[in-house]
Formats: sequence, C-alpha cells, structure tokens
Amino acid sequence: MFEVFVLAIALSMDALAVSIGVGIKERKSIKMVALKSALFFGFFQALMPLIGYFGSQSIQEYISGYDKAISFAFLLFIGVKMMYESYQDKIEYTIQRISNRVIFTLAMVTSIDAMVAGFTLHLFDLNPFISIVIIGITTFVFSYLGVFVGKTAGSKYEKKAEFIGGVILIFIGLKILQD
Repeated sequence: MFEVFVLAIALSMDALAVSIGVGIKERKSIKMVALKSALFFGFFQALMPLIGYFGSQSIQEYISGYDKAISFAFLLFIGVKMMYESYQDKIEYTIQRISNRVIFTLAMVTSIDAMVAGFTLHLFDLNPFISIVIIGITTFVFSYLGVFVGKTAGSKYEKKAEFIGGVILIFIGLKILQD
C-alpha cells in the first residue's frame, strides 16, 4: 500500500507543477479556479491509470513473464522525462483567462503519463480500483493546494515538483524490478 501512496504522490507532481502555474496566472476567483483545477486534475489522474490498467489486462498473457521489466521501463521513461522537462524552459503561452476548457486541456495532457503508469497497478498488493481512488484524491489535494502556492510563491516550486516526481517514479520502478 505504501508504494501506491508514493506512486500517487509522484504522479500528482505534474499536476502540482501545472496548478502552481495556474495560480501564478489567475488572480481573481482563486478559490473557484483551485476547486476546478483539483476536480479536473484529480479526475484525469484517476481515469488515465484505469485505462492503462485495463490495457495491461488485455495483453497480460503476452507480457506475463516480462511485466516487471516492462513496468520498470515505463516508470524509468516517465521519471527521466519528468526530470528532463523540469530543466527545460517552458514555452510561455499567453492565456487571457483560466477557463474550464483551459483547465480541462491541461488536466488531460498532464495525465497521459499516468495512463502508462496504470500498466503497473497489477503489481501492487492492493486492489487497482482503490489505487486509482488514492491517485485521484492525492492529485485533487496537490492540485488544489498548488494553485494557492502559485498565487503566493510564484514559480519558485514549479520545476522542483516535477523533478521530485520523476525521481520518485524511478525509485518505484527499481522497487518493482527488485521484487
């Protein structure tokens, strides 16, 4: 169960980083934007691993001997990608207003990595649906708080959150490979 909480925290780091960015941009209805961000990010971070989990179940018979190595490779790839992206200068898009469509798009895009991580859920000693709920709730909380961090602290923590999430995913991959 501990691994699921660590995975949930790692997966929520992308959403946290983006939520900090949303908080930097939005200045008016911050509580409503924080709630919308939390709902959208939490929903998609829970939905995508579910899709990944069902995808892994459909090919389980073909990968059963290699599932740990494949899971490690996926988590290593996602982790390195997150760490790399944390050092890249992001292209700043000028968004006039943080609309529902903007939050929806950001939530969907940042949760694609979570779909790949969903392939690893069958390796944990916990019901995958409970794992998905934990991932969704964790992301909800991190996203909600991230908007307020962005409003008060600016972009100081944005890149650090993404880097830490990448490191955590690599360690989870190593633990899966070791078991």
